[in-house]
Amino acid sequence: MSAMAFVSITPLGGGESVSKYVAKSVQVIKDSGLNWQLTPMGTIIEGEKLDEVLAVVNKAVEAQAECDRISVSVKIDYRKNKPLGLNTKVDSVMNKLK
Repeated sequence: MSAMAFVSITPLGGGESVSKYVAKSVQVIKDSGLNWQLTPMGTIIEGEKLDEVLAVVNKAVEAQAECDRISVSVKIDYRKNKPLGLNTKVDSVMNKLK
């Protein structure tokens, strides 16, 4: 089994730059022990079970306790029959490019 989530956690009303807030959530993700990858638009988290990935997402949102409003977007890829791996999907597409 494999669960992969793309998550974007953005505090609202904190000004144009939100990197200091994002860093708090990314630190929680990093400390979780799950595989993860930061992208310019969000963070990918991968675990064996969906509940463990969602628990990390919840903790990452809770890391924004000082913010009164937070926008959270989550996209999940859950697969029971095959482990995914962060690079597996990218490698599959790249191998098909001419």
